[in-house]
Amino acid sequence: MPTWTGSARRGSAVPPGNVRSSDRGRYRSESEDDVDIYTIIFLALAVFIFLRLRSVLGQRTGSERPPYDRAARDVVHGAQDTGVVPMPGSLIDQAPPAPTADATPATDRWKTIAETGTPLALGLDAISAQDSSFDPKHFLSGARSAYEMIVLAFANGDRRALKDLLSSEVYDSFDAVIKDREKRDQKTETRFVSIEKAELTGAEARDRAAQLTVRFVSQMISVTRDKTGTIVDGNPDKISDITDVWTFARDVSSRDPNWKLVGTGSTT
Repeated sequence: MPTWTGSARRGSAVPPGNVRSSDRGRYRSESEDDVDIYTIIFLALAVFIFLRLRSVLGQRTGSERPPYDRAARDVVHGAQDTGVVPMPGSLIDQAPPAPTADATPATDRWKTIAETGTPLALGLDAISAQDSSFDPKHFLSGARSAYEMIVLAFANGDRRALKDLLSSEVYDSFDAVIKDREKRDQKTETRFVSIEKAELTGAEARDRAAQLTVRFVSQMISVTRDKTGTIVDGNPDKISDITDVWTFARDVSSRDPNWKLVGTGSTT
């Protein structure tokens, strides 16, 4: 069996109690040197491992979130050096949208319909504020059709058609005239030649009610005959120029988009 004699060599083990007193100082010094060397080795190894891990963690694997666009970040969060905090749903420094057909300057909003600053223009502004879908040109187009339908329905005594187009007060007055004709056994024949003009002359918004007044200039032929066919009013060969001033209204809070005739006046 080998014996452990002499000084301890680096990397060897010395059993306790077999070291001579003369060798203990040398062993202690060499052991301390070994500890310092091992410490340096471990520190170097730790630094090496740290650098390797850092290089690996900095690589992309394909599963990362998409890169966050700085411009998009600034739009949502704002530049920190300005101290500006955007409100929810808003964008900071957003470029104005390209002008569209509906993006009309306020001064030209009712162009060809009403002059800026007039009572008519102010009334249209008030109606539009209550009903963003309001379009006076579209209204006038419908008013022309309604005007012709109402005149013809009144001449023919068509109460069913009138009931859907007139307010209850106007319907009652129209119905009274129809009843008087029926009592006298008279019939009215009306034929439109043309509607020369339909223009807005008044606009008003009260509470949730909108009212629009239209001046119609038309040409028509109208004649009333008794039960024997004798003409009691009008001339079947004469074209008459008629000017009617009618007022339409609707409740803008209602889902019903239709306007009803609420007032009439006419001149020949």
